[in-house]
Amino acid sequence: METRENYISQVPYHDNDTLVHGFQATHQPAIWMGELGQTVIMPGWSDDVKPAFEQRGLSFYKQDEVSTPYVYEILLDADTEGESGWELTEAAAGEGPVPGGAGGVPDSVAMSALAHTGYLRLNYEDACPNTSDSVPSSPYVFIQTTRQNWTGHIRIDSEHQEISGSNPQRQDYRLGPDKPATFKGYFVARFSEPFTSYGTTSGRNISELVGESSGESLGAYVRFSPDTTRVEVRTGTSFVSVEQARKNLDIEMPDGASFEDTVEQAKAAWLEKLGRVTIEGVNSTDEKHDQRTIWYTGLFHALQYPNDFSEPTDDEPGSPRVFYNGYTDSVHTSNESYYQSWSIWDTYRAEHSLLTIFAPERVNGMMRSLLNIFDWSGRLPMWANMVETNIMIATNADVVLANALSRGFRSFNISKAWAAVRKDAYEPPERDTELLYYDREPDTPYEVRAGLTSYIHHGWVDNDRWAESASRTLDYAFDDAACAIVARAAGEVKAAESLEKRAKNYAHLWNPKTQFMQARNSNGSFANETWGWTEGDKWVYTFDVAHDVDGLAALFQGGRSGMKTKLDEHFDGGHNFHSNEPSHHVPYLYSLIGHPNSAAERIRTIAWDGYNATSAGLSGNEDLGQMSAWYVFSALGFYPVNSAGDEYVVGTPFFEKVTLRLPRGVATGGEVGHVGDNERELVISAPGAPRMPYVMGLAIDGKQKDRPIITHSELAEASVIIFEMSEVPTDWGSRGDA
Repeated sequence: METRENYISQVPYHDNDTLVHGFQATHQPAIWMGELGQTVIMPGWSDDVKPAFEQRGLSFYKQDEVSTPYVYEILLDADTEGESGWELTEAAAGEGPVPGGAGGVPDSVAMSALAHTGYLRLNYEDACPNTSDSVPSSPYVFIQTTRQNWTGHIRIDSEHQEISGSNPQRQDYRLGPDKPATFKGYFVARFSEPFTSYGTTSGRNISELVGESSGESLGAYVRFSPDTTRVEVRTGTSFVSVEQARKNLDIEMPDGASFEDTVEQAKAAWLEKLGRVTIEGVNSTDEKHDQRTIWYTGLFHALQYPNDFSEPTDDEPGSPRVFYNGYTDSVHTSNESYYQSWSIWDTYRAEHSLLTIFAPERVNGMMRSLLNIFDWSGRLPMWANMVETNIMIATNADVVLANALSRGFRSFNISKAWAAVRKDAYEPPERDTELLYYDREPDTPYEVRAGLTSYIHHGWVDNDRWAESASRTLDYAFDDAACAIVARAAGEVKAAESLEKRAKNYAHLWNPKTQFMQARNSNGSFANETWGWTEGDKWVYTFDVAHDVDGLAALFQGGRSGMKTKLDEHFDGGHNFHSNEPSHHVPYLYSLIGHPNSAAERIRTIAWDGYNATSAGLSGNEDLGQMSAWYVFSALGFYPVNSAGDEYVVGTPFFEKVTLRLPRGVATGGEVGHVGDNERELVISAPGAPRMPYVMGLAIDGKQKDRPIITHSELAEASVIIFEMSEVPTDWGSRGDA
């Protein structure tokens, strides 16, 4: 639902808004990305069509919203200018005011969607004019195709009761090197009722009985008979063509398909994943902090990206698929899905580890998509939103590939994976010594490891030459560790050893006098301690060495005890900002240095303060699933601190019992199925966990674990994981050599 026009850093729906301006199947994967070729549909019932965004707003009551993974419903009242309105029935109106004006709008709107199609049901049966002497107006539907400065096309086909069109808008077009000139978002909207009249619009200007038009701020409308009580709109979308949008519609929502059919298909698709998990023993005394609701919502969020960008050519399983390729600015055909929307600086931390457990059947295909992007562009993606945007820093696709390999996934070209990460590790970007590569610098080449020239020369990125230099240095060290894993998988042992040595470069930023990481200049001097960071500061980035925690601890005065003191200062001093991803692994460092009790306390505090079951349920931007992936893992009792490797670090489970019905093949990374004989069951048991935060013992299939580590192979092969919990701190998991 559109309550405001979406742009980069502004999504189309805000919970504080009270006016609906349209219904939109957005292509905007995250708040920072802007929109791609969107289409907006808006119903009305008045003498005058209102095409402009500021004209067409209709008020609604928050309590009337119904929102699930498979259907959205809302009651509408009146427009913001009072130019049209309707009277709610007494039962529907409740305690709310009755809007005034002439005419009316649908009394309810319901939406559901499948992969490439949307179904909109508009009910008008309670809509009526507010003045007895007026002639009832007829219902209409308006479709907005383009905004100002973007030239689109629209066509009305009365015979087939369709509106089709295209929109070339790509709001992040200035970011990155790729300039796909022919990009468009296409749509075909098919209506259940015949048109009594129609027209096109340009801004607020209306051209009656004009059936086709091109231009900026473009739209079209169709009217229906005054006695119409329901209009249903089925819309197919595509990035390939209008014809493909129509094919998507005919495949997914053919003529005769009902709204209820669509709802049930969408429900079944989500239950195939969410229904695999049964949670028992939950702290549900506070509805706002209902952990079960938070957990399922988190899994729902985390399973949306990367998204399948390809489109069907037939409704037969295994049929070829087509997709628009922004890197080549052309349409490709493939025998498998192609994945896009890669917010990798965020998602490499936990999101991709989560997918290896809950969606292993997609992981190999996702890795092949990454390598396809490498073939087309010459680089692995950083933040791909149909094409590269160069948002954020570092080549963390290296970590995503290492993550898959560490967990046994092998159905992709490992030699090519090594070639791709080797290029990341050793070949600086174009004009590396000329550009700052600051955040959202427009029209840059592929950024990859900006400052790699300096990093290779003396082990850090110079702060007096490149933006975000300290964060880059630490990220590049971690990426080197990931590249080493890929090298070993490809049989390149010497290269792996060299990269493992270079992964120690994080130590070049250590300032022993201040006991913090600190950016360095080209002459080796330390820069101002506030400079050089990416969405963080010296506090959180001092702990940004996920691949070598023992090595990091050795830098502190007092070793692990000194690091424990610094971690305490970090949390107690209010320096941990879970709203941004660099902090996500930090509480688990306690476990790795021998203090799992402290980890449990910090994790539960973060979960309580940073997540809840309201519309403001996340402390920070979701960033394509990473924020939720932290909660999903943490509630189960473990988290992938070093996401390039195969280990999960134990924290504190939230639930007494979780039963997971997982696809087989997690351990081997095979091309696994979804249901039936391909399932296996894993039970995670933690009696008393809602009120007992501390782990007193851990057993996997009866084998006791003394260290707070679970490997992915153990997780993949286990039937029962039992946490023994305690109300008071224990000595389990502590290190005798601390």
